[in-house]
Amino acid sequence: MNEHLTTRLAPTLCYHCTLPVPSGSRFTASILGEDRELCCPGCQAVAQAIVAGGLESYYRHRSEASPNPDTLPAQLMDELKLYDRPDVQAPFVRHDQAFADTTLMLEGISCAACGWLIEGHLRALPGVAEARLNLSTHRLHVRWAHADLPLSALLGELRRIGYAAYPYHPDKAAEKLARDNRLALRQLGVAGLLWFQVMMATMATWPEFNIDLSPQLHIILRWVAMFLTTPIVFYSCAPLFKGALRDLRTRHLTMDVSVSLAIGAAYVAGIWTAMSGEGELYFDAVGMFALFLLAGRYLERRARERTAAATAQLINLLPASCLRLSADGSTERILLAQLSLGDRVLVQPGAVVPADGKIVDGQSSVDESLLTGEYLPHTRHVGDTVTAGTLNVEAALIIEVTALGHDTRLSGIVRLLDRAQSEKPRLAEIADRAAQWFLLASLIFAVVIGALWWQLDSSRAFWIVLAMLVATCPCALSLATPTALTAATGTLHKLGLLLTRGHVLEGLNQIDTVIFDKTGTLTEGRLTLRAIQPLADADSDTCLALAAALESRSEHPIARAFGRAPYPADCVVSTPGLGLEGRADERMLRIGQPAFVCQLSGCPVPPMPDEPGQWLLLGDDRQALAWLVLDDRLREDAAALVNACKARGWRLLLLSGDSSPMVASVAAELGIEEVRGGLRPDDKLEMLQQLRAEGRKVLMLGDGVNDVPVMAAADISIAMGSATDLAKTSADAVLLSNRLQALVEAFGLARRTRRIIIENLLWAGLYNGLMLPFAALGWITPLWAAVGMSVSSLTVVLNALRLTHANGTPVEASRQSAADMHAQRISETSCPRSTS
Repeated sequence: MNEHLTTRLAPTLCYHCTLPVPSGSRFTASILGEDRELCCPGCQAVAQAIVAGGLESYYRHRSEASPNPDTLPAQLMDELKLYDRPDVQAPFVRHDQAFADTTLMLEGISCAACGWLIEGHLRALPGVAEARLNLSTHRLHVRWAHADLPLSALLGELRRIGYAAYPYHPDKAAEKLARDNRLALRQLGVAGLLWFQVMMATMATWPEFNIDLSPQLHIILRWVAMFLTTPIVFYSCAPLFKGALRDLRTRHLTMDVSVSLAIGAAYVAGIWTAMSGEGELYFDAVGMFALFLLAGRYLERRARERTAAATAQLINLLPASCLRLSADGSTERILLAQLSLGDRVLVQPGAVVPADGKIVDGQSSVDESLLTGEYLPHTRHVGDTVTAGTLNVEAALIIEVTALGHDTRLSGIVRLLDRAQSEKPRLAEIADRAAQWFLLASLIFAVVIGALWWQLDSSRAFWIVLAMLVATCPCALSLATPTALTAATGTLHKLGLLLTRGHVLEGLNQIDTVIFDKTGTLTEGRLTLRAIQPLADADSDTCLALAAALESRSEHPIARAFGRAPYPADCVVSTPGLGLEGRADERMLRIGQPAFVCQLSGCPVPPMPDEPGQWLLLGDDRQALAWLVLDDRLREDAAALVNACKARGWRLLLLSGDSSPMVASVAAELGIEEVRGGLRPDDKLEMLQQLRAEGRKVLMLGDGVNDVPVMAAADISIAMGSATDLAKTSADAVLLSNRLQALVEAFGLARRTRRIIIENLLWAGLYNGLMLPFAALGWITPLWAAVGMSVSSLTVVLNALRLTHANGTPVEASRQSAADMHAQRISETSCPRSTS
């Protein structure tokens, strides 16, 4: 009997920390297949993080309990240290000499303040060079000195401040996103459904509706309202309380703190009324506030996901399998993970290219719309490169794999897009700091006003403090900038302009000077043979055949202008900067600079025709044979870009490394007055530095290796999609589509983005500034404060979504979205065409 009584009176111990569980505690977590009782929200949050991180075995193997939930268990740290192994890091960590970078998926993020906390905490760690959180996708990019700080320490630091992190995998991330959406929708549904019932039960107790209501029924209705409100608080609002507890532990004030105080205070006051029968019930206000808050956050989540859809489409673009060619020419279908560098794959019409590679056999058209925004397929021949994720349209191709995984162009674009969306311009940082200080001031002000009202009218003090806490939640202020930047970044990507750094949209509004490169930027960068002027007895066709024979042995871009050679030349020797020499048609030939060619025969240099273009001389060992002129055509939209820059009053310069007369010809055709040719990279850099010394804000547009120093030093640099890899990595934005018209639209979108950010900040500041004194004077009830807070946040989000329209026209309406075109072409090319 005594043993039974002792057993019955023994307190239940917390499954996480083994401390006694207080009576009436409702904190539980599903661990090792069973619901375990926990003593507090802190243990519950840590336990759920351990289970979500796949480290549930800690509870099976632990030798002793952790005395403090804030201290990570030794077993957990041992399991995190597995991430320090090179073989474990190989799939998701990139090493670059002394630094490593990776992308992690985070759990527990509830608002914009979470990003500020996570980034600030990690950047304060020794060895962390960069930490950027994309609030739209909950992906964290970290770059750190791996020799000084192991990856396990980074993961441990994130867990100490309440966030579970694990390696980012697209499939798992998509599943988690869908799971979180379902949970958020369920929590919203529960809050809405129960709030209606709470309202009916509460209204029945009001004097206006109290008709023949017995005291016993009055008591029953109070308890019914409390019973129905409890799931709203502990289920629907659970993420808010978890976030507030986490933020208080890390000594940071966030919106979750303010919201949790308001909901918790109203709920506790309602319980007191239900039990004592004194005062008014607050359960209807709790349900109303929770419903509006959760509805606003859910719509905000959906809006952010909508603007991040382009990134998700890129990530999920690669096929699950491909056809690998064996040495005997047979094909074998393998998983993409089994593909290796150097393998040859067969890409059939209608199939997606599985990896970056080079075409070794076949000719086809490739749809690159999802990467570049260009809806027309591009013809690709043997020797051309193709990008993972693009669509083969017409004929079968055999591709030799040159890049896989993180090294593909597609992965690079995704990383750059994430970086652009997560980097914060100056306006966003100012807004974040303002939200923190405003929240602190609001809480202090609420305490002071509450004390004053307690002296004046104690019956109204609680209502007024509650209204102040609700009304002054700085949700709109924190959402003002990130939502606008994310929407604008997604719109520009649909237009074919990939922002790689977050300051571009803000910086474009400050530009007053533009430096253009010529070849490959204002011109197409592809020389074409415009004319042949024979000088001897040979006709034009013979001269073209001889020139093509020599150039067929060259890798220089000029060689492509001569087309296929009817026969190859022998003993071809290239002299850089001068030309080629070789034997064809039983004679020695030279092509290139006039003086170089005439040295072979000893004859004088014939007069060069007085026409624009790049002139080459062809000659043999007896005489000069012909002049050949090459021309690089202007891009069709180059004039529109130059005119748009002039309309804004910007100063324009054309700086080129080309010393030919074509530089002046291009400048004259476009109306650019300041032009210099034959410049070395250091010459361009010197001119840029002079402009910067004059106080100019410079935009550089280029594509070559010689442009890299200038692009790195410019205020904003944009690389063409056809630029060298070094130029792309040095640029602040990449014009994937090579459409200069996209820059014209970007200029307009940058102005609209700044205007909308300022509108959002003004609206949020005006709302919070007005609501605070009105609530303090008792003119606003908690119910209307909840409505106002939700409407304010939704106004900011909807205003930012206007940026999904390019220059006032929806991108989806003006140009079919890249994803839709891609999917449509896949379906079209997959269906057999009828033949007669």
